[in-house]
Amino acid sequence: MKDLKDKVAVVTGAGSGIGRALAQNLAGRGCRLAISDVNESGLAETLASLKGADARSYALDVSDRDAIYAHAAQVVEDFGHVNLVINNAGVALSASVREMTDDDFKWIMDIDFWGVAHGTRAFLPHLINSGDGHVVNISSVFGLIGVPKQSAYNAAKFAVRGFTESLRQEMKLENQPVSVSCVHPGGIRTNIANAARMGKSENAEAQRKGFDKIAMTTPDKAAEIIVKGILKNESRILVGPDAWGIDAINRLLGSAYQPLVERFSRRNLYV
Repeated sequence: MKDLKDKVAVVTGAGSGIGRALAQNLAGRGCRLAISDVNESGLAETLASLKGADARSYALDVSDRDAIYAHAAQVVEDFGHVNLVINNAGVALSASVREMTDDDFKWIMDIDFWGVAHGTRAFLPHLINSGDGHVVNISSVFGLIGVPKQSAYNAAKFAVRGFTESLRQEMKLENQPVSVSCVHPGGIRTNIANAARMGKSENAEAQRKGFDKIAMTTPDKAAEIIVKGILKNESRILVGPDAWGIDAINRLLGSAYQPLVERFSRRNLYV
């Protein structure tokens, strides 16, 4: 996919943050857009910002499998075909393995992993039929390394990474006209930390302030990096200098990265 003009792009979680910035970036490149979010007011704001673009908005809860499949069918009915799907919708949870509830664990997996898996599977036949398709799944730097109090988020994002990398190989081996990219953002200045669920003993305010300090990249910059990665057909798209640093540490040290994370966590999470 060398040119995005007139391509039909689907973006989930488009009501704010990276999703909104992606929709705006793609609209500026001439894409026709199907944007969705569970937050209908935020979604309406995004749609209003896409002045002059051929865009439609859809209320969608990505934790609902049947809703995702119905959404895929509706988008194809509305636009005729689909070329690009960006499974971006996601949430956060900060809690230790001992403290997190089953409901919180299920909540984050249903959105961050199953939302991506079902979103990919629902649209994949349509992407193949387009003759020029691309799947982009948003993982995280926490899909590269494990971090204390992020076990559930790690589980979801590692799963997204494995699922996406496997799919990319399958598409190549089957000679299908679908490219696949996995995105690993570092700290992005979005509202995800403010909307995160917290364990009982977590200091929510301190966690959010800490996130704000390490969030190095704006959503607009993240979107630009992601879209350029799509056009280059990159298998792994790293977003932000912290993402590049974490990826390098992981590659150089392997599992020996863990003592570094433990020292950081002792100073910042266990105080």
